[in-house]
Amino acid sequence: MKRVRLWLLLTISLVLALLVAQNTAPVHARFLWFTAEVPAIVLLVLTAAGGFVTGLFVALHLRSGARSGP
Repeated sequence: MKRVRLWLLLTISLVLALLVAQNTAPVHARFLWFTAEVPAIVLLVLTAAGGFVTGLFVALHLRSGARSGP
């Protein structure tokens, strides 16, 4: 089981390294009144982090609602 975890970790690390290496080109990002030119990987990481935080808040909200009852 430890070997499977090691190979999985190495594979994920390699995929992430390739993702970073291939997404270094600058892109124009606009959000409301904010405009910036950032590397594509930064935009990908910020989007993923925002989705993670949103999912975490939704899960916590649903979990607390299940405890309080009807």
